[in-house]
Amino acid sequence: MKTIAVVAAIIYEGNKFFATQRGYGAWKDYWEFPGGKIELGESPEEALCREIFEELDTKICVGEKLTSVEYDYSEFHLSMQCFWATVVEGSLVLKEHESAKWLKKEELNSVNWLPADRIVIDFLEKSDLR
Repeated sequence: MKTIAVVAAIIYEGNKFFATQRGYGAWKDYWEFPGGKIELGESPEEALCREIFEELDTKICVGEKLTSVEYDYSEFHLSMQCFWATVVEGSLVLKEHESAKWLKKEELNSVNWLPADRIVIDFLEKSDLR
């Protein structure tokens, strides 16, 4: 099975998480933490900065790694590294996503997450964040 290595930004501001809704592909309308594929020669942090700029026209500061997720979709294996991130410049303009929301911890289950991102939600729900 093919493995796809990706990164995701857990953008947390105040007491809310930034979530995006996919506007394309087999998983259209599902929610995810923004990010994307790591390209050859990139570090995960470099890939995350590039992806967020491409998808959201925003510069971020990548913080510490929150967690890693390994998930088998029917077509591929996903290896996802998730990092805390903060907005440095820009206003999170949707260029590829259908919609976006800022969600409080208790609202995380109000949207239909991609299966791999659901694992991150479970991790966040068990954390001490307020």
